[in-house]
Amino acid sequence: MSMPGNWQKSSFSGSGDGNACVELASTPTCTTIHLRESDTPTTQLTTAPAPLAHLLHSIRSGALSTPST
Repeated sequence: MSMPGNWQKSSFSGSGDGNACVELASTPTCTTIHLRESDTPTTQLTTAPAPLAHLLHSIRSGALSTPST
């Protein structure tokens, strides 16, 4: 498996170098996306760009919202 390039911190993580942020990196060929929590950088999730885009679209559209009771 190809290793990710430079890690980028989520813009929602705020400023500074705190350990409470989500980081993302892609492989040099951009076929695999790596995600990790900054306070546990050795634990990574991997996915392809299309499924990640689908997940983000679902989150933004509210499709994954919990119904109110």
